[in-house]
Amino acid sequence: MNITGNTIFIPGATSGIGLGLALRLRDKGNTVIVGGRRTELLQRLAAEHPGLGTTTIDTTDPASITAARDELTTRYPALDTLITMAGIMEPEDLRDPASLDVAERTVEVNLLGPIRLINAFLPGLLAQPAATVMTVSSGLAYVPLPATPTYNATKAAIHSFTESLRVQLFKSNVRVIELVPPATRTTLMNQQNSDVAMPLEDFLDEVMSLLEADPEAEQILVERVKWQRNAEAEGRYADVLNVLSGRYRS
Repeated sequence: MNITGNTIFIPGATSGIGLGLALRLRDKGNTVIVGGRRTELLQRLAAEHPGLGTTTIDTTDPASITAARDELTTRYPALDTLITMAGIMEPEDLRDPASLDVAERTVEVNLLGPIRLINAFLPGLLAQPAATVMTVSSGLAYVPLPATPTYNATKAAIHSFTESLRVQLFKSNVRVIELVPPATRTTLMNQQNSDVAMPLEDFLDEVMSLLEADPEAEQILVERVKWQRNAEAEGRYADVLNVLSGRYRS
């Protein structure tokens, strides 16, 4: 992915990693549009960050996705990059019948949302001279955190879906990239002050450096996520799972 000169849509980028990445990409000379459900929040972001485009979208609602696509392809006919950032992370106690509500909500947002977005936007991306789809998985796709079983499962599914998408688009103009964040200091699971999470600005610095250094990269892996990403291949899966399990039990 070239990090300048693109028109980029990032649904779910009203805070945290999504907003940080949107601003970094805007500052690199891209046209960036962020999407979210709350119109008042989008208006505030547009006022606070000149040049940042916004659109209302609910990625759990297929009609909302279709409406956002139609709006954006009219407003931004050069739209050539989709980053499927929207996601939620909630703890589940699988012994509690109420955990099913969390599981269904997580699958709707984290898995069906990106699939629906890609389905809606891919025809337009294929019509561009060059385009990019970036999905967002997690280090927990590779070694799970016991407190968030459905979140882990959806991120593992996103990784698998991304691999298949990349193969199917191999001879097309669309590049497929998987961003694999580690635990990062954002409000996701109240990690903004976590000692074990990576500072957000450090994460964004490294991501931008990796994108710039290797435009052909298929995965964006900061150093802090490699202990999870490579755990099974390096024979450390059980050790890493034990570390994550210890965090859950503490």
